[in-house]
Amino acid sequence: MQHKSSTSVISIPATNPARRILLALALGVFALIGAGCQGDQIETTKRLVEQQQSQLEHQQQEIDRGGCDKGVETAASQRGGDRFSAADFSKALEYYQDALSTCPTDARAEVNVARTYEALGNKVAAINHYRKAADSSGPTVSDASEEARAALERMQASRLP
Repeated sequence: MQHKSSTSVISIPATNPARRILLALALGVFALIGAGCQGDQIETTKRLVEQQQSQLEHQQQEIDRGGCDKGVETAASQRGGDRFSAADFSKALEYYQDALSTCPTDARAEVNVARTYEALGNKVAAINHYRKAADSSGPTVSDASEEARAALERMQASRLP
C-alpha cells in the first residue's frame, strides 16, 4: 500500500518574532503527533515547547521593564542605515522602527526614526521623535540628545517667515 502525503504552507506574520517562534514550535508538536510518534518523543517535545515559552515570557518581561536586545537593535539600525543611505526612506523607517521598538528608551534609535520621518517630509512626526530623543535619559543621551536638540532648532527655524 502506497502512502500519499501532502504539504501545505502556513503563513505566520513576522511582526512578533517571539510569537512566530512559539507558533512554529506548536506546529512542530502537531506534526509529530500527526506522524504517529511515540509518547516519549511527544512528551520531550512538549517539555521543550514549555521551556521555550518560559524563556520567551522572561524576555518579554525584560523588554517591558525597559531592557532591550542590543543585538537586534544594532542589526535593525544597520539595515536602516543601509536603506537610508540608498534613499529608500520607507524601508529605512521600518528598520529604524524595529530598532526603536526593541529598545524604546534609546535616544539614538529615536533620532534615527525622527530623521527618517524628516527625510520623508513628515515634519510633525519628525519633531515628535526629536523631542523624545532630546528629553531622553537613556544610555545614549549625550550624542543623540544633542543631535535631536540641534534638529529641533533647525526645524523650528525653517518654519519662520
